[in-house]
Amino acid sequence: MFVDLTAAYDTVWHRGLTCKLLQLLPDRHMVRMIMEMVGNRSFTLTTGNGKRSRLRRLKNGVPQRSVLVSLLFNTYISGLPTTISRKYAYADDLAMMHADGDWQAVEVVLTKDMATLGVYPQTWKLKLSTTKTVSAAFHLYNKEAKRELKVKYNNETLPFCSEPKYLGVTLDRLLTYRRHLDSLHKKLTSRVALLRRLAGSSWGAGQPQSHRVLHGCMVSQCSYPPHRPRHQRRLANCDWMPASCTSGQPYNPRRHPTC
Repeated sequence: MFVDLTAAYDTVWHRGLTCKLLQLLPDRHMVRMIMEMVGNRSFTLTTGNGKRSRLRRLKNGVPQRSVLVSLLFNTYISGLPTTISRKYAYADDLAMMHADGDWQAVEVVLTKDMATLGVYPQTWKLKLSTTKTVSAAFHLYNKEAKRELKVKYNNETLPFCSEPKYLGVTLDRLLTYRRHLDSLHKKLTSRVALLRRLAGSSWGAGQPQSHRVLHGCMVSQCSYPPHRPRHQRRLANCDWMPASCTSGQPYNPRRHPTC
């Protein structure tokens, strides 16, 4: 199960976050300073004809570009209830996993866990999205390739997704990363073509700048997630071209171990 919270950062309850921080931090002055940074925000609404509303103060939400936003949100959801399935969370990306040889047993466990998990958002003023929360199945049974899980939440069957996307990685039933690698290959090919044009022109970027673009925009994406060796070979065509055009030498994995 891949659980989605609607506007997760914008619906964080300030009073609830204060209570959570007081349970973890013994210093009230530190908690007050953090909440001053989080809560001292306001907004106005401007229409197309130039009219502007009066200044209003935000009572919920945390700034999404803040350095502390992930830590504060993890603190806010630190009291998630215990479930039968395993929970995985990174900021507002929640996932639950349960393994069993019986399809009905998996559906019963996940339905029960969704009912248990759904109490927490209602208590702490978060909203669970029933349209974006999806179920998925990963297995090697080709005969059951088209089988869909029927997990319910509030007497409503949640949608099933055969290729969900979690933390920027597209997953498939066999966990081969094929769809993710195809998309990544297409993206890197366009970036390689652009970098080759910039590096091959007299007015373009020099070698140091090209290397920084290479490692910042391409190498990092090739190394995430940790692919298998055969997956790395599929991306080799995208890796060696910028390295050769910026250094004048063919791609060498010993010189660029992070590729």
